[in-house]
Amino acid sequence: MGDPDQAERLARLEDRINQLKAKDAPAPHQGNHYSQAQHAWRMVIELVAGLLIGFGMGYGLDVLLGTMPLFLVIFTMLGLAAGIKTMMRSAAEIQHRNLAEEADADSPDAGNEKRTKDGD
Repeated sequence: MGDPDQAERLARLEDRINQLKAKDAPAPHQGNHYSQAQHAWRMVIELVAGLLIGFGMGYGLDVLLGTMPLFLVIFTMLGLAAGIKTMMRSAAEIQHRNLAEEADADSPDAGNEKRTKDGD
């Protein structure tokens, strides 16, 4: 009569050990690499979009007003500034998110919260 109960307890203990091992396992390098590449492409696209929008607006105003290089140069520089500002804001957002994730992972209550959510 004690054997099925003991087997069940051992199975639960083994499941818990496997869960803890899976939690502490390092993340695959490939997934992290693609995540960083996505952030880099996002920032490049934001910079190029700012440049193109500024160039388009400047060229359009120059064609309408007949002042060919004036607004083109001004709005291209403004587009560059806007693109850099947007890119820096994205970098700060990514850095803030990474720091928050590290703080959550390093907090001593992180394991306790998981156990209370699981009902252990």
